[in-house]
Amino acid sequence: MSAPPIKYTRSGGKHIAYQVLGNGPIDLVFVHGWVSHLELNWDEPTIARFLERLASFSRLILFDKRGTGLSDRVAENEMPTLEQRMEDVHAVLNAVDSRHAALIGISEGGPMCALFAATYPERTAALVMCGSYSRWIRDDDCPWAMTREQHEAAAAAFERNWGTPIGFKTVAPTGSKDERLRHWWARYLRMGASPGAGIALYRMNFEVDIRSLLPAIRVPTLLLHRAGDRLISVEASRYMARRIPGARLVELPGDDHLVFLGDSDTVIGEIQEFLTGARPPAAQETTLTTVMFVDIASSTEKAVALGDARWRDLLAAFHRAVHEELERHRGRLIDTAGDGAFASFDGPARAIRCASQIRDRVREQGMSVRAGVHTGECQVAGGKLAGVAVHIGARVAGHAEPGQVLVSSTVKDLVAGSGLRFSDVGLRPLKGVPGEWRLFEVQP
Repeated sequence: MSAPPIKYTRSGGKHIAYQVLGNGPIDLVFVHGWVSHLELNWDEPTIARFLERLASFSRLILFDKRGTGLSDRVAENEMPTLEQRMEDVHAVLNAVDSRHAALIGISEGGPMCALFAATYPERTAALVMCGSYSRWIRDDDCPWAMTREQHEAAAAAFERNWGTPIGFKTVAPTGSKDERLRHWWARYLRMGASPGAGIALYRMNFEVDIRSLLPAIRVPTLLLHRAGDRLISVEASRYMARRIPGARLVELPGDDHLVFLGDSDTVIGEIQEFLTGARPPAAQETTLTTVMFVDIASSTEKAVALGDARWRDLLAAFHRAVHEELERHRGRLIDTAGDGAFASFDGPARAIRCASQIRDRVREQGMSVRAGVHTGECQVAGGKLAGVAVHIGARVAGHAEPGQVLVSSTVKDLVAGSGLRFSDVGLRPLKGVPGEWRLFEVQP
């Protein structure tokens, strides 16, 4: 789906940029948190896919709040109040001739959507809040929230580092090693708001307090929150669920605050089922991918011999080597176990060189690893990989001896001409996979 055209409407003397896509039976207003930029949304495939999935069952209405993105900017000492932003939603709904819409508020967008739902219940079909809050400064009944001092320290850090991927490790831990995503985040902040406006909006957001209006929300309400959210504690949604009449709380696994990262398919599924009564079938895509499995050989014996403290140090060194080499060789970490890692690559030669570098680095610290590499068609769902190719990669690694990097014959054939050298280790049965497979050891 191509990016929909940008349109404008006026609200309180300001121009508000908006987009409409999809033609489903439900009008659905999507409200970003903090800053946004309608055009840059479509430059990041994970956001574009998330929005397209929402538009598959709705008429999706997007807009940049005043002061951010493509909407009119405002003076830093005149940042919009919740009431003003609520009226911007009202203006956009009028512009698209929507009389009755569901609202999705992401993070700081949640309180504004809640205020709209309480004020205009006749125009609100339902309310969905994702990773949101009613108050974000610590108080007696909100002991999980950040203190004012912590917020001010964060604001100062944002001001010093605006234009860099500041805060990305907190809001997107699963993507924090992805250099492309880090660059996109830095650009999104720069284009979404000026440094002064971004900080002023952050301060406005942490001053928000809608606790008193929660009992007045009388529309169907869904609260979604990832249990490991590092920016806004899941306790914030638990608090709201106890006070909004009839609210449904769904706690999802994961650590990402950014809703379009991590298992976004589950988020979409919960929203679609809540709004339409029908959950979509699990989306599955397939892609040709190289998978790499690497783990520490004889880890149990080594842990016993070294003791807990030294073993923890070695594990930390192993995982540090894995992360650094994945970043260097453009790999993507899919999963980790205590003494192993599973990663994917868009090219087999990079996977082989990454595994070899990990092996050589940890050898210097007294560890021996074994690794396996295979290329095949994998199923992609919720950011995870599955399918026979993944099982084959794991079984290839299982045949490796300490210090060996083994590859399937498929991989060997694909890297012909790369300068990599191999020795034939013969045919091997791969548990659960038909037939025998010829495996090769990577030579130094």
